[in-house]
Amino acid sequence: MWSPESWKSKPARQQVVYPDQDKLNAVVDELGTLPPLVTSWEIVALRALLAEASQGHRFVLQGGDCAERFADCQPPKIANQLKILLQMSLVLVQGSQRPVIRVGRFAGQYAKPRSEDFEERGGERLLSYRGDLVNRSPFTAADRQPDPQRLLRAYERSALTLNFCRALVKGGFADLHHPEYWDLGFARQSPLEDEYQEMVAEISRALRFMENVLGVRAGETDRIDFYTSHEALHLPYEQAQTKQVPHRSGWFNLGVHFPWIGVRTALPDEAHVEYCRGIENPVGIKAGPATTREQLLALIERLNPRNEPGKLAVIHRLGRRQSESVLPRLIEWAREAGANLLWICDPMHGNTRLTSDGIKTRNFDDILGELELAFTIHAGMRSYLGGVHIELTGENVTECVGGARGLSEADLKRAYVSEVDPRLNYEQALEIALCIARKMRATPAGPTPASP
Repeated sequence: MWSPESWKSKPARQQVVYPDQDKLNAVVDELGTLPPLVTSWEIVALRALLAEASQGHRFVLQGGDCAERFADCQPPKIANQLKILLQMSLVLVQGSQRPVIRVGRFAGQYAKPRSEDFEERGGERLLSYRGDLVNRSPFTAADRQPDPQRLLRAYERSALTLNFCRALVKGGFADLHHPEYWDLGFARQSPLEDEYQEMVAEISRALRFMENVLGVRAGETDRIDFYTSHEALHLPYEQAQTKQVPHRSGWFNLGVHFPWIGVRTALPDEAHVEYCRGIENPVGIKAGPATTREQLLALIERLNPRNEPGKLAVIHRLGRRQSESVLPRLIEWAREAGANLLWICDPMHGNTRLTSDGIKTRNFDDILGELELAFTIHAGMRSYLGGVHIELTGENVTECVGGARGLSEADLKRAYVSEVDPRLNYEQALEIALCIARKMRATPAGPTPASP
């Protein structure tokens, strides 16, 4: 029998040991009494859209920070993050002629898995930083101590972020008639600026033509929907926001639209899968080179036993060098099982490396190469790549090398801000969107057209 707490009967990886369990329980109880961040009808609507994406009729753009920080809950930073997602989606819609589902890695991406429980510097050994949901990043014993009160702060920051994004969108920020609202000032000298502005002008001309012919304003262009996602890592936090709602059966995680399970915790008989199998939200699972046939099929069976379209996404993160050998077998295993899946490519995590100075980075060519291989392999096997999952920021950072401006390892120290993983900056993210759009033009959609 499943319940929001049944995960406690299973082995649980990447969980936090709090010094005072009673304080954690009190915070979890308090979280359970607070208003939901999202609604069940939004979750149900997203599932329907993801089902269309699995057939090639829509495309998922899932992007945002590797790990949000409380300090970044500021209007300019939130607006810039929304701007880059809107700009990328505009490029994808125009280039591919398919509707885009915008899913932000924000309003809840405050926890991160770590390879080691402890970090050592200069002979001192402290707990690892696990994201602002758990502890603080400065290397002191006090900062690294897990604090359950941070769960409440994460909920509050998520609510503030989501509320501001919704207010911007409702206020016309995402109106296709005014894409100039989305401009990022520092990007005006980008080598990609002319190509992007020509695309904006083309969309504006098309809108004016359509409205002049029809004699009405195209209402759907006034508003753009977006959804939230984060890794369902900290299980007490997820449990606290899992509720039943009137007039619908089942349990919903009302803290996020689209949670996913990371590759470190995607074990069929363990706690994270046990938790996610009981919620009505669409769920993603990360799959890597080490994912076995037995593991993948067991995850599919546990997380989508009724084989419902739009319920389960496999987010493959293989690395450029292993995609050609690993991805075909993942697709074939799922096909043999007759599984209804949405395939999403995460070209970031399999391409992470350290520079000679010990700085974590990613090469733009590797990211783009994995994406191009994913499109080619899916198309060659008569499958559909239904989306991309990218760590990016609207800020002018230098964390990944390569791209239109040719960032080198020497540039990384100029504006390396991330506390965890390197992200694409504005220019690199926009360049990825332009490349995806070109690739999608050559990739056939499914037999039934999507609704506008």
